Amino acid sequence: MKITTKSLALFGSVAALALAPAFDAAAATADSPAPAKVAPKISDLFPDVLVAKGKGVEVKRSQLDDAMVSIKSSIAARGQDLPPDEMNRLEQQILDRLIQVQILLLKATDSDKAAGKENCAKRIDGIKTRAGSEEVLNRQLKAMGTTEAELQAKMTEEITAQTVLERELKINVSENDIKKFYDDNPSKFEQPEMVRASHILLSTREPETNKDLSEDQKAAKRKKAEEVLKRARAGEDFAKLAKEYSEDPGSKDKGGEYQFSRGQMVSEFETTAFSLKTNEISDIVTTQFGYHIIKLSEKIPAKKVELAKVAPDVKEYLLQQQMQKRQQDVQDYLNKLKKDSEVQILDESLKPKATAETSTPQIIPPTGAAVKPDSK
Repeated sequence: MKITTKSLALFGSVAALALAPAFDAAAATADSPAPAKVAPKISDLFPDVLVAKGKGVEVKRSQLDDAMVSIKSSIAARGQDLPPDEMNRLEQQILDRLIQVQILLLKATDSDKAAGKENCAKRIDGIKTRAGSEEVLNRQLKAMGTTEAELQAKMTEEITAQTVLERELKINVSENDIKKFYDDNPSKFEQPEMVRASHILLSTREPETNKDLSEDQKAAKRKKAEEVLKRARAGEDFAKLAKEYSEDPGSKDKGGEYQFSRGQMVSEFETTAFSLKTNEISDIVTTQFGYHIIKLSEKIPAKKVELAKVAPDVKEYLLQQQMQKRQQDVQDYLNKLKKDSEVQILDESLKPKATAETSTPQIIPPTGAAVKPDSK
């Protein structure tokens, strides 16, 4: 499946759009104990130069390259690819986004900054939830060559910039608007059947290289798993056994626990977890990651998610819809700010070509996907 740069939002959070799906991909294989390789910083490899400047505006090559790395990581995490001939247009659009953020921040009030900080904290909490644990989140950030502090700083700036845009153009979503959308679209807020289960993993992969162990080493791991299974079935505390023996860094500190719906874990793990009875302990389950012992704690029936939990995401979704409807007003306003700031693009290859294109629909709602898009 291919995407093009037409899929980018007219305005939105670069960090949120780029990183959220990558963390969703991580959560889908959260029982993998393999450490992620560290991605080098682009700025450490090449000389840094200004690619755009203006009054209060300064974008360096490293900023653009770092944003591009995050976007491409996001695309790859969803199993998509970017055609090579689209790369330059993507860079131009990302540069334009970075410029937009800076010129909008120049108009930010104390209230805008406070709202940006508060909303960023909510987004970060959502990313942590999707990642499954703090440790998994940190591994994914490390693989992208960033940290939670850096992510939070970038997202705070971008969300504050969007807050400024909404205020300046008087784009607003009321509590009644949120409730009406929630009531009118029940299918968008269905939470599927889930399970809360714990596991103990004896990994059959080398922790440093992620390569399979030898057959003798696998046999030793299997024997250890059988010993741990006997102790668990004899009544020993499962959470304590997980903390002592599990080789899944994403869950061992939580006693091996995960909460998930179908389609989030590898098939052997998922099938077993959903087939168990409450408090039942499985036989040894073999997956590509190793030997698992699974205990089911709870089956959670399908239900409609409460309005209070999804209200922030619904609000963001509706704001984005309003942005799309008023995209010409948005573009005119941003163009005026760029003109007032005398923004110049210094790299000839990054200067946009004349185009009749005025809209750029987004890949995903920048809401953390709590609102399901209509299927087509």
